[in-house]
Amino acid sequence: MTDFHDGTRCVRAGLPEPAPGDPFLPGPVFAAPYHLDPWQGPAASANGYGRPDNPTRRLLEAAIGELEGGDCRVFASGQAAITGLLLAVLRPGDTVLLPADGYFPVRAFATATLEGIGVRVGFVPTAGPYPSFEGVRLLLLETPANPGLDVADVAALAERAHAAGALVAVDNTTATPLGQRPLDLGADLVVASGTKALTGHSDLLLGYLASRSAELLETVTSWRTATGAVPGAFDAWLAHRSLATLDLRLARQTANAAAVVELLAGRADVRGLRWPGRPEDPAYPVASAQMRRMPGVLSFDLGDADRVARFVEAARLVAAATSFGGLHTTADRRAQWGDDTAPGFVRLSCGAEDTADLVADIAAALDAAGPTRPLS
Repeated sequence: MTDFHDGTRCVRAGLPEPAPGDPFLPGPVFAAPYHLDPWQGPAASANGYGRPDNPTRRLLEAAIGELEGGDCRVFASGQAAITGLLLAVLRPGDTVLLPADGYFPVRAFATATLEGIGVRVGFVPTAGPYPSFEGVRLLLLETPANPGLDVADVAALAERAHAAGALVAVDNTTATPLGQRPLDLGADLVVASGTKALTGHSDLLLGYLASRSAELLETVTSWRTATGAVPGAFDAWLAHRSLATLDLRLARQTANAAAVVELLAGRADVRGLRWPGRPEDPAYPVASAQMRRMPGVLSFDLGDADRVARFVEAARLVAAATSFGGLHTTADRRAQWGDDTAPGFVRLSCGAEDTADLVADIAAALDAAGPTRPLS
């Protein structure tokens, strides 16, 4: 399907060969045990037991793998995928470099768990500068970073890391495989939360890993089998069904983000506006060269927590919620979750509402929220 455009690839990804009387996408297969061949046992079939084997899950993995350009394994959540990656490939004495401005629970896991088992953990801002990679086992990039939206040059960093013998993994959650394909840029692994824009309906938890390395894929597959960090069949089926509209959803979300950014850039009561698709953004030079499309996520600062609450309360089309990439526009004040962000910092995820309606609603809500206290 690589010769087709994004919309076609999303609609067709992972579907079985058509057969008269069969549905386009088979329904979920609910099974713990399967019938085994009395003589050959599990060797006779792809399905032996539900933890390692499920045909619904394999179809979803084929779909995501087609979009990412590698073989895929799905996990019960994005956090299960990324912690599984870290624990599967790192050993006591190894060094891992993580984004200092990336997803906060990953950093918390690194300090609470990885350091406790003897892994040396370093933190580097997504925008750099990056240290020498000599002696590093794994470099994990998150680009665009969540929630600050800085961008890393994957190709340049992968070249440097590989020259030093390090593996490179890229968290592709914010961009999605339609925004960028890290494996094409030189990464060894892709990890992502499918909970967010990939499935985009705010109704399931999912994570995945993708790689072109059979050895790395076997390592993470063995880890998943041993730990049981698998999604259920119905969640896998829902995710595959939702994946078909990814191109359509991202197109509207990106258009909405561009329009909202234009609105916010003209307001004196909004500070710290970030969106990698904005030419004035410090991430734009790398993002515009590296990414195929920009995310529907932006960030800004309203000065204090009370003003954020007044803004969201006044809005009719902006819900107070965490996560991002869904059909509904949401605002998340990240400091309330423990992120080291300013009290008034907002991550805004643009949904699929009509652009004119969303821009008007946000403008009216900012007006209703009133002035902020002076920023020091």
